Amino acid sequence: MNKKLVTFHLNEAHEQLQAILDEMSRDDDYGYGEYVVEMQHLYYHLNTAWNARDASNEEAEPISDGLFNRWGRFPRDLPLMQVD
Repeated sequence: MNKKLVTFHLNEAHEQLQAILDEMSRDDDYGYGEYVVEMQHLYYHLNTAWNARDASNEEAEPISDGLFNRWGRFPRDLPLMQVD
């Protein structure tokens, strides 16, 4: 696992989530549009932390457009928690 890359994206996701919470709590006019954009940003970092976990530093720096798009997608190999 590329811990450097994973921790970078998890830290970015953490900061983004905190920014969403802060903005929602202080801005009475915070709306759906802002929420959608900020959640896209949050999910990009979470998805990349998972999808790029085995990438080399050379692959990730600088990241190609193709990898940016592929790594940012919702993971297909991460089973979701569910109740049966």
